[in-house]
Amino acid sequence: MPITRRALLASAIYAGVAPVSRVLAQSGEPFPVPESEAKKVPYKFQRREMAYKTQEPPGTIVVDAKRCFLYHVSESGQAMRYGVSVGKASKAWRGEAVIKRMAKWPVWVPAPYHLEEIPSLAKHINGMPGGLDNPMGARALYLYQGEVDTINRIHGSAKPSEIGSKKTAGCIAMLNIDIIHLYERVALGTRVVVIG
Repeated sequence: MPITRRALLASAIYAGVAPVSRVLAQSGEPFPVPESEAKKVPYKFQRREMAYKTQEPPGTIVVDAKRCFLYHVSESGQAMRYGVSVGKASKAWRGEAVIKRMAKWPVWVPAPYHLEEIPSLAKHINGMPGGLDNPMGARALYLYQGEVDTINRIHGSAKPSEIGSKKTAGCIAMLNIDIIHLYERVALGTRVVVIG
């Protein structure tokens, strides 16, 4: 039986090696998320599979806040590594959580500390619709400890230039192409460990 183009693309998507721009176009994204977004960050912070030594089981997300990397642990001592932006020193969050909600192109509502720092954000108190200018980007993974929402998220970013820095209000921000990639590989109940 000959291999069709569709089957070849599907296997490439599953393996994470298909060109992202083609994947996003075929998946019906409502907003353009070009593959070239990855070139806006230093090579060091571009997504790659690599050897990763950890005691955490496969499937776990480990965020190294000190070095601004997120690792999605896989089998045989490997992980997919992504560059991220993490919380400023005063807003840094550490600990363990579980993903209890997942959203595509989420609505963003400013938290009280956002409003304290930037009062003009009050115009979004009822929510800013999903889109390229939305601070949550293309996807959001909501982190809970038990039944308590930590108000911290792993989400996309409207600011690729901040990847590799400590500039968020506590969340873990990724390139939109990277959060889409990660989102397709995790599920509700995934454990997240933030270290550093």
